[in-house]
Amino acid sequence: MAFEGLSDKLNNVFKKLRSKGRLSEADVREAMREVRLALLEADVNFKVVKDFVKTVTEKAVGGNILESLTPAQQVVKIVNDELCALMGGSQSRIHMANRPPTVIMFVGLQGAGKTTNIAKLAGYFKKKEGRRPLLCACDVYRPAAVQQLKVVGAQLEIPVYEEGQGDPVTIAQHAYQHARDHGSDMLMIDTAGRLHIDEVLMDELKRLKEAVKPHEIMLVVDGMTGQDAVNAATAFNDALGIDSVLMTKLDGDARGGAALSIKAVTGKPIKFVGMGEKLDAIEPFYPDRMASRILGMGDVLTLVEKAQDAFDEKEAAKLEQKMRKGKMTLTDFYDQLKQLKNMGNMKDLLGMLPGVDRSAMKNAKIDEKAMAHTEAIIQSMTPKERENPDIIKYSRKKRIAAGCGLKIEDVNRLLKQFDMMQQMMKRFSGPGTAKKMKRSGFKFPY
Repeated sequence: MAFEGLSDKLNNVFKKLRSKGRLSEADVREAMREVRLALLEADVNFKVVKDFVKTVTEKAVGGNILESLTPAQQVVKIVNDELCALMGGSQSRIHMANRPPTVIMFVGLQGAGKTTNIAKLAGYFKKKEGRRPLLCACDVYRPAAVQQLKVVGAQLEIPVYEEGQGDPVTIAQHAYQHARDHGSDMLMIDTAGRLHIDEVLMDELKRLKEAVKPHEIMLVVDGMTGQDAVNAATAFNDALGIDSVLMTKLDGDARGGAALSIKAVTGKPIKFVGMGEKLDAIEPFYPDRMASRILGMGDVLTLVEKAQDAFDEKEAAKLEQKMRKGKMTLTDFYDQLKQLKNMGNMKDLLGMLPGVDRSAMKNAKIDEKAMAHTEAIIQSMTPKERENPDIIKYSRKKRIAAGCGLKIEDVNRLLKQFDMMQQMMKRFSGPGTAKKMKRSGFKFPY
């Protein structure tokens, strides 16, 4: 996950401050020197770091801060507020046109993941806001770019307008008319990228901008490239005038410097971030939530949103009643397991919880295989066996184990743990269930 190294270093700085109780101005300035180094190592723009540290220091050495009961917490709050301001302060949304379609023109260099993430964003607006997007293939130079857009569009059930290897400007104009004629309220134009910024690329983008007059020009940058992403954003903004940024690959080992620098350097906000390879792995960018994650304070709001997306409310209510009565079936359990997996990587989810130590999480062993084994065992059962596990005797266990490529002991373990869960849910239903289960030493069967 991006910012991991920065987060660890900042938390070490704040741990030292908390251990001192009362703080002197020298303590704060020493801490800010360490913060400065941490930001530079995270590949944050030098000028941005200089201004950031200066602002935080000026606010943190004020008498009302150093004389407060919890000066270290006050310093952390100042750093949090300034990190949030550095990334834009609040979430920036795409402004929709009064008369559809809203035209968004995507630009960027090759390798940033532009084509795939345009489709992801179209899928986001279709699912979250009920929009009717149309994708337009104007990258007529890169081999298979048109086909790539058609493939991801088909997977998300989003139409793609293309005319093969024609003139990009003409294709975009025809796509706009097609969107109006067929009721599409968003037109997302995938333009050609280059391995580097050149005059030919910019001239073509300027002609496209003049022809379709997009409501928004969104630059797609690779979060893994650090200050190169910031340099690309500056060049595109100077030549073309971008409105916003979509940053990809923020789930990888990016140091995070680009995300902390782009708004300060270009004045343009990051509006969306790509968080994985799956076609639904895209999120709006919230500066306050990202600042909270960087400082190890968690991100409960995003975690709740993921849970709301993954879990069906009505089905969850039915399941709760079954669990209270101890009548949950393996089919129910399997459905919940699939929904939990849809929320994303377990380590990333745990990292969104407040108070979770990132450095401890590095060494934590979350056995993703155990979850996969549980899923495989249940899939090897017949519907009757899932509904009534009591009928699963030795011969059935042998068949189930053979079907999923595991041992009978694995099947026995799952059945035993599932039975324990049933009994525990029935016994401890009511207020304080989680605490009672924790005291009993219960563990879920995955």
